[in-house]
Amino acid sequence: MSSSNLFSALPPPGQDEHFETLFATPALRIERIVSHRHASPPGFWYDQATDEWVMLAQGSAELEFDDGRRQSLAPGDWLVIPAGCRHRVATTGPDTVWLAIHATG
Repeated sequence: MSSSNLFSALPPPGQDEHFETLFATPALRIERIVSHRHASPPGFWYDQATDEWVMLAQGSAELEFDDGRRQSLAPGDWLVIPAGCRHRVATTGPDTVWLAIHATG
């Protein structure tokens, strides 16, 4: 058995977001993402081969989609991003913590 706390040992602010896999199987990956006023680089889009469920656990964030939609997130907000849905991080606040689940199949 393994356990921890989503908010323990948060990395300090750095140049890039911090991605940490918390649990993984061939069909599923759960990761913690820590952002400190980060945004995706200009012109960069995530275009993932798997569906993603993402929840903002702490902080603030705004996602942008390639069709022009923007989605603001506050703590507790979650959404499903289907495979192939191009998106980017428009902005995040300080000490922002995400929980992301990537699923295949």
